[in-house]
Amino acid sequence: MLSLSDWITALSLVFGGCCSNAITLEHITARYPNAGVLITFFQFLIVSLYGLPKQFTFDDPPESKHANGPNGTVSAPTTPRRRWIPRLKNRKVPLLPYFIQVALFFVLSTLNNAAFAYHIPMTVHIVFRSGGMIINMILGWMFTKKRYTVRQVVSVVVVTAGIITTTLSASKPKSHTAEVPGTSNTSLYATGISILGLALVLSGFLGLIQDWVYARYIASAEAEAASDPTGQSLWQEHMFYLHSLALPLFYLSKDNISMELTRMSSSPPVFLSLPQSGPLAPYEAGPIVPSIFVYLLLNTCTQLVCVVGVNRLTGRVSSLTVNLILTVRKAISLLLSVAVYGGQGNTEMWVGAGLVFIGTIGYSTGIKSNDQKEKKD
Repeated sequence: MLSLSDWITALSLVFGGCCSNAITLEHITARYPNAGVLITFFQFLIVSLYGLPKQFTFDDPPESKHANGPNGTVSAPTTPRRRWIPRLKNRKVPLLPYFIQVALFFVLSTLNNAAFAYHIPMTVHIVFRSGGMIINMILGWMFTKKRYTVRQVVSVVVVTAGIITTTLSASKPKSHTAEVPGTSNTSLYATGISILGLALVLSGFLGLIQDWVYARYIASAEAEAASDPTGQSLWQEHMFYLHSLALPLFYLSKDNISMELTRMSSSPPVFLSLPQSGPLAPYEAGPIVPSIFVYLLLNTCTQLVCVVGVNRLTGRVSSLTVNLILTVRKAISLLLSVAVYGGQGNTEMWVGAGLVFIGTIGYSTGIKSNDQKEKKD
């Protein structure tokens, strides 16, 4: 159970980090719609750097217990010895399952950010990505033979109707970018929706793999975590390896990243004033940087805050609670997007968004009812 202070910390990270991240992301992609890979790279990099110090230890691995007494008694564990060269902490999950998760996570994260290049408004982006339960239900029924309640099925139908309504409401979006020769807005928009759809499917498969990894490795490791003095929080291990192992994959997109950085460097400059004291007080000093880099830095930092908050919740509360919290977070992000940037909302979009969020809550509460029914059986 989380204490009150833990709840305040986790919710502040999720709502503060994720909502502000969505605002900065929309600002960047509205001006540089092809910067999706660049944004993803910096997000993965900062999460990896944040988690790196927590993966090393100066203690030797704990010795396994063995019988060495005259009567076959088990020797007591010795105090871990210190070493001069740090080593990686013992993982709870082997590398192979991480490689599979990393491949899916890298592709779907890149696809989600790349979709902005196809005239997808942030409002549609938020609502469309909230429909993952549709894919989860289909894949769960096909591969794990899961059973679903009537409430869950009805909720998925409601969510589907909401996504269709929202998608059609913005089928002719306005864009700040120039038209691509020989390509209509409608075809670009359809391509972007297809990209989001593919990312949604990959997210469903990633969820199945993560469920299998939890049942196969993490559930048993949680019982042993308290007895391992050199161990680490499972959410920290998962967060670090999921992001750091993906960094080499960005080498395939180095030209795109370099080109977008060059384009961003020509954005209007902004003067970052630094406080001065003493005889230098009358003079202003500070660097002059391209203004978009400020938003890129804010986006990267808020993504770290968001990821840490979500992973802290995932490792300490039920999946139902996490799903409900993230649904509320997406609703707030949607409201902030319309309030800050405006011009994106219409009746059809709000009706569709309402159906998606109502269906998501209905589906989540249906999970609880289904679990209680299975316990009785």
